[in-house]
Amino acid sequence: MTKKIFVTSALPNANGPIHLGHMLEHIQTDIWVRFKKMTGNDLIYVCADDTHGTGTMIKAEEEKTTPEELIDKVRLQHHQDFKDFLIEHDNYYSTHSEENRFFSELIYEKLHKKGLILSREVEQLFDPKKGLFLADRFIRGICPKCSAEDQYGDNCQSCGATYDATDLIDATSIYSGETPELRKSEHLFFDLGKFQTFLTDWLEKDTVRVEVANKLNEWLQEGLRPWDISRDAPYFGFQIPNTEEKYFYVWMDAPIGYLASLKNHCEKFPDLEFSDYWDADSKAEVHHFIGKDIINFHALFWPAVLEAAEFRKPTKIHTHGFLTVNGVKMSKSRGTFIAARKYIEILKPEYLRYYLAAKLNGSVDDVDFNLKDFVLRVNSDLVGKVINIASRCAGFIEKSFENTLSAEIDDQPLLDNFQKRADLIASYYEQNDTSKAIREVMALADLANQYIAEKEPWTAIKDQSRIDEVHKVCSLGVNLFRILIIYLKPILPDIAAKSETFLNCSNMRWEDIADPLVNHKLEKFKPMLSRLENKTVQKLITDNAMPSDNQKQKNKDNKEPQEGFIDIKDFSKIEMKVAKVLVAKPVEGADKLLQLELDVGEEKSRTVFSGIKSVYSPEELEGRLLIVVANLTPRKMRFGISEGMVLAAGQGENDIFLLSADSGALPGMIVT
Repeated sequence: MTKKIFVTSALPNANGPIHLGHMLEHIQTDIWVRFKKMTGNDLIYVCADDTHGTGTMIKAEEEKTTPEELIDKVRLQHHQDFKDFLIEHDNYYSTHSEENRFFSELIYEKLHKKGLILSREVEQLFDPKKGLFLADRFIRGICPKCSAEDQYGDNCQSCGATYDATDLIDATSIYSGETPELRKSEHLFFDLGKFQTFLTDWLEKDTVRVEVANKLNEWLQEGLRPWDISRDAPYFGFQIPNTEEKYFYVWMDAPIGYLASLKNHCEKFPDLEFSDYWDADSKAEVHHFIGKDIINFHALFWPAVLEAAEFRKPTKIHTHGFLTVNGVKMSKSRGTFIAARKYIEILKPEYLRYYLAAKLNGSVDDVDFNLKDFVLRVNSDLVGKVINIASRCAGFIEKSFENTLSAEIDDQPLLDNFQKRADLIASYYEQNDTSKAIREVMALADLANQYIAEKEPWTAIKDQSRIDEVHKVCSLGVNLFRILIIYLKPILPDIAAKSETFLNCSNMRWEDIADPLVNHKLEKFKPMLSRLENKTVQKLITDNAMPSDNQKQKNKDNKEPQEGFIDIKDFSKIEMKVAKVLVAKPVEGADKLLQLELDVGEEKSRTVFSGIKSVYSPEELEGRLLIVVANLTPRKMRFGISEGMVLAAGQGENDIFLLSADSGALPGMIVT
C-alpha cells in the first residue's frame, strides 16, 4: 500500500557554509528517502535555510551587504552543495518567506487566543560593543553542569545539559569577544509546562529511539518551564503581531520552515494539498531527521506548539550523533573542519555517501570520518568487490556472446540466496541501520566473487567445449551484480545510474530483484569508479589547514600534562563500548576466570576472559550490559585469545563491582 510521507532535514544556518557535519544528516535522510521511493511510497522531501537571527545580521554587516542579499546568495550556494552530493530535495526554500511569515503569525495567534503566551521580565545578555542582545547560540563559555569549555549559551555538547545563557561561566560574545552585560527586557513565552502530560504520552508512541526518550524524560522529570519565543530589536526576522520591536526567536519560526517549504512546494503542483500532510487528522507520515544537539527543540517544544496550534505531530524523529574527523571534533585549527565545497573539489560524493552509510546505525553515536579507513573501505568494498564483479564478467559477454546474457541461470540456489535477502536489507534501511545493510550486501558480494573465482571463466574460455558454461557463469555474475546495485542504489545513485546504462535497464526498483535478466542485451561496460589514493584524500586536511592556528594548536597540544594527569589525546585513544553478555562459563583449570561471549555491536561476538569468578556466577551475567575496552590489543592466553577488557571497580578478590549500562543502551554504543 502506497503511503504519503513528508520528510525533512534540519535547516542549515544561512550565515555559514555547508560542511561535512551537515552532509552526515542530509546523506542519511537522502538514503532513507530514496529507499522509500524505490519501494513505491509517495514521498516529499524538503529543507530550507534557517535565515533569521542576529548572526545573519552580523554576517551581512561584515560582508557589507543586506541580510536579504546575503541569505539569497547563501541559499543558492547551499542548494548547489547539496545537489553536488546527490541530495534529492523536492524543495529547498528559506525561512525568510511569506509562507513562513503566514504560518508563524497564524500559530502565534492560536497560542495567544488559548492563553498560552506569557509576558515576563527577563535578564538577558547584551553585547555592549555591538549594541545588541545575544541569542543563546552566539554566547560561548564554560558549561555550568560539567565544566566543559567552549559551550553554547543554551546547551552543552559535552554532557547534553540545557541551561539559561545567564548560567554560563565566563561567557563571551562570539561577535566581539566582550563579556556580555545583563540587561532587563520584557519577553514573550510559550507556556510549555502545560504540555507535560501530552509530551510524556507522545514520547511513548515510538516517536524517538529509547536512548533519546530516556534523555527527554530527564527534562520532563525536572519539569518544563515556559519557553522564551521573543527577541529584542535590532533583530533580523519577523516582528511579532501587536508588539513593538519584538521578533520571533529563531527557534520559534525555524521549525515552521518545514511547513512553509512544503506549502511552497504544493503551490507548484495542483494535485498536492498541504492539508493532506499537516492537518490534525492527516493520515500521512511526517519524519524529521536531526542531530542530537537539537532534540529538545524538536521533541519537546515543537510537538507542543503543533498540538496547541491544532496541527498534526511528527510520526518519527530520527536522531544522529556528531561527525568527527580522525577521532576528534571538527576544528578549523586542525584542518578537520571540512567544507562540503572543498570535499567536492577533491573527491566524488559517493565515496563519502558509502562510507558514512557504512557507519550509520540509526543510533545517536558519533560517526568518525577516519581518512585511512575511508580509503581502505571504499577501495575494498566498492572497487574491489562490487564493481569488480561487473568488470570481470562484462568483457567475456561482450567479446564472445554479442553482449547478450544467457537464456538460462547457472546456479539457481545462489541467485535465490541473493534475492531472499531483500526483506532483511529493506528492514535495515527502514531502521536507518545502513551499516547492517552494507554488511549484508558485502557478504553477498564476497559470495559472487567466490563463485566467479571457483568457475574460472578466464580458464574455461580457452576450452571450446566449455563456452556455454562461461556464458552462463558470466551472465549469472552480471545478474548478481545487478541485485547488489539495486540494494545499494539508495546510497550510490550515480553508480546505480551508470549501472542501469550498462545493464540496459532504466530506473531499477526494489521489486526488480525478483526478476533476473535472461537473454538480455547489455551496453558496453565502462569504468564506474576509480580507486582512492591516500595522498588525494589527505588533501582534505592539508588544504584546509591554517598554518598560524595549526602552530598554536601544536604548541598547545605539546604542553606536558600536569603530574598525575593525562591529556585528552591519551584518553581519546581508549574506545569503550557497551557489551551484552551472550554466554558466560567457567574456564577449566582457572580459579578466577570466566569466559564471556560478548555482543559488541559487531558482526561476530567477542571472547573475553575476566577474573570475576569469585564474585559473579555465569547465570547472573548472561543478558547483562557491561562496559568493555574494545580497542585493546587481543591477548593470547593459555585458555584462548581475549579480545578486550571488562571494566570493574574494586581491589580484586571479593571486592569487584562490574561497571554496567542503564537499560535502553544497546551493544556497540560508544561510551563517552
